[in-house]
Formats: sequence, C-alpha cells, structure tokens
Amino acid sequence: MGRRIATVAGLLLVAALVGIGTLWLFQRELVYLPPDGPVAPAASALAEAQDVTLTTADGLTLGAWFVPARGERREVTVLVANGNAGDRSARAPLAAALSARGLDVLLFDYRGFGGNPGRPSEERLALDARAAQDHLVRERGVPPRRLLLLGESLGSAVVARLAAENPGSAAGMVLRSPFVDLPAVGERVYPFLPVRALLADRFPVTELVARAGVPTTVVLGEADRTIPPAQSRAVADAAGGAVVAVPGADHNDAVLGHGPAVVGAVVGLADRI
Repeated sequence: MGRRIATVAGLLLVAALVGIGTLWLFQRELVYLPPDGPVAPAASALAEAQDVTLTTADGLTLGAWFVPARGERREVTVLVANGNAGDRSARAPLAAALSARGLDVLLFDYRGFGGNPGRPSEERLALDARAAQDHLVRERGVPPRRLLLLGESLGSAVVARLAAENPGSAAGMVLRSPFVDLPAVGERVYPFLPVRALLADRFPVTELVARAGVPTTVVLGEADRTIPPAQSRAVADAAGGAVVAVPGADHNDAVLGHGPAVVGAVVGLADRI
C-alpha cells in the first residue's frame, strides 16, 4: 500500500513538473496575444491618417499610423502604447477622439503584432517604443516637452520604462489600467503556481514610474476584473500622480478605451504642459 501511494505521488509530482515546465516554455504565448493578419492602410480607418514605418535598433521594420490634429491645435503629440492584445486599428477611435481635441497621435504595433515581424518580449517592446519615440522626435521634430505618453494596461509598463530610461524624453504620462508588476497579475490568474519565480518578463511598473519622475495621471475602471483598481492606485501613489476612476467600468470596456475619462485625462495633461 505504501509503495502504491509513493508511486502515485511520484507520478503526480512528475505531471506537475511537466505542466510547470510547459508553462515556462510557452509563457510568452500566454502574455502576448497578437491577432492574425496585417493591418489595413491607415486611411481606411481614419481619413487623414498616414501610414508610417518605424525602424528599431535591432533592425526590424514596424507599422504605425500618424494621425494629425484637427481643429485648434494644442501643439502636443501623444504616443500610444497598446496593451497585450489587438493592434493599432482597434485604437482608431481613441486616435480620432484625441485628434478632434487638437492633438497629434502616433499609433504603433509591437513586433509580432499588426503583421510586424519578430517575437515580443519585455526587452524587445522597449526597443519598439523607443523606435516610435525616435520617429516623433527626430523625424517629425516633436520637442520632448511637447510629447505625452499614453499606455494601455501592459502599455503602461512600456511607456513607464521609456520615460524612466530616457530622462527628459517626455513631458508626462497617462496610464490606463496599469498593474503593479506582471507577476502580480499572473499570481491572480495562476494562484497555484510559483508565478513570480517563473516569469521571464517582469514589467515593474511601480518601480519605473517612481524613477520616471514626470507628471502622471492614472485612469482606472472601478469594476476592472483583470487589473484590480487597488493595483492601479498603487501605481498612481508611486508616481505621485492623479487618479481618474470610472464607475462600473471593466478592463476592456469601450469607455476605458476611448471614453471621456481617458480623453479628458490626456487633454488635461496636455494643457498643463
């Protein structure tokens, strides 16, 4: 009887180790969720939008859209960093809303997203964001003091790192539904696994916003079931920034994608700078 119990326990241990090993090997497929296929031309989504090509430091070519301001210009440009799913076409309503308020907007896709080559990771997304920023500053002549960074969920970590590692490169940030760090999110999804020990990509948002030291506004949904509002508030506390809470809003609700709270937060920060 004892031998049988030992055998079963051994098999369960092997199965658990195989399962953990599989998750470790394919963890990025669980973190990054790019859609299939390329993105249509910019003008098919937004009449005045322009297709743009970005070149990363490691030689990849990425697709992007530049959406010029309409009406009375605020002379501020917004660089938008997406979350972990979808592509720039899904952010067209956001770009349209910001453009209508007098802001230039750059939407771009990370490597592996939107028909771009390459495979995403924390380090590689940092290169992609830097390429987008370089395009605005070097090719379009946007002064860093007139550049705002808007990060959506995972994108909050991307823009926070961009600001932290390049002091003076941006005037401020709006972070929509940011998390404390990626392991804190993974532990909620897989509470039975040693997520913090297994994850290769960390995205330490609170640490990054504290180092960035730029004016920051956090927008959160009070009914967010993906990123707890408490985590987003912790990011705001670390940044010494303001919080805009949207009652009843869940993580992927349109009101958090391009609603008045998000647009108003960006416009408000643009007017401050």
